Amino acid sequence: MTVPVRAVVFDLDGTLVQTRLASWEVFAPISHRFGLGIDTPEQYFELFRGNIFTSIRERCTDEEHAREATAEFLTALRSHYDPPLVPGMPAVVRRLASGCTLAVMSSNAMEVLRRVLVDNGLAYCFAHVFGGDVAPDKRTALRTFLADAGSGYGRRCSADYDEGGEATRPDAGTTVLVTDTAGDVRDAVEVGVRVVGVSWGMHTAADLIEAGAEFVALWPQEVLSHLLGDEAAREPTGACAIPGVTGSGSAEACSCGCSTTDVRKVAFQTLDVRESSSITESAEAPGERRRRRRREAADGLTRSPAGPTRATSHGHHPEAADELLEAMRRICRAG
Repeated sequence: MTVPVRAVVFDLDGTLVQTRLASWEVFAPISHRFGLGIDTPEQYFELFRGNIFTSIRERCTDEEHAREATAEFLTALRSHYDPPLVPGMPAVVRRLASGCTLAVMSSNAMEVLRRVLVDNGLAYCFAHVFGGDVAPDKRTALRTFLADAGSGYGRRCSADYDEGGEATRPDAGTTVLVTDTAGDVRDAVEVGVRVVGVSWGMHTAADLIEAGAEFVALWPQEVLSHLLGDEAAREPTGACAIPGVTGSGSAEACSCGCSTTDVRKVAFQTLDVRESSSITESAEAPGERRRRRRREAADGLTRSPAGPTRATSHGHHPEAADELLEAMRRICRAG
């Protein structure tokens, strides 16, 4: 009998997002400034065979040097790192969120995780997020997740957590880590958690299998096939529904007859009235924003010129818009 999967933990960099170029371009000026001796992308990728922070520390002269280099790296990531999602992964996440508790564990900063997940509409698919500035060691993060009595309560692509009934708490045998690095694989195996590797990230399929992964996906859809079997064909429903796939038309419809597109339009119009005077960042397409942040990282900058206020390519604040959108959805469902 196949053991059911109750929780899926995703690595971020190289698993959910395309990281090889984006991450290296942020790290390169840090390596030069602190004399870490990492001069090529290939050398940088090797750091992920173990814990990235441990690998950086080994390149430093003492603990103070290591603290400064690590802090500078995290600061640069917060300001300049904005990679695109791996094509196909949003649908994989939504399908798994409709039946499993999802988490993200990353060496990256929490601010980066929030930016990536909010901007791509996936923030409420995940019940837990462990960033490198909160839990640098993924073994500790996995043990913390498994020890939480409420770890069985997930999010189904909406702001609220499961509230109906008693959720089945996942254990190591029903929890799967999805990752692209051999170091993560070894950490999960040590904790007793199952591991599925992905071939599009830092390390090769052979590296991941050698480290202990039970399977390596060549395409995002293989993650679903391996974990869910024939059930992978079932489409997610409700808030987890993939936009443009379910419902009558190209936009997801709610119970009152309005669509996600309609509600988002109203939300943005409302934001125009409420917040137009506070928008300070110039309008940019996502690709241009990523290229700008990379240029700034290459120049050795450590703070974003845009400051803490972020806007979409239309000059809107994505977090405020998403919160308003979710509130309007709740009103529609209650009506």
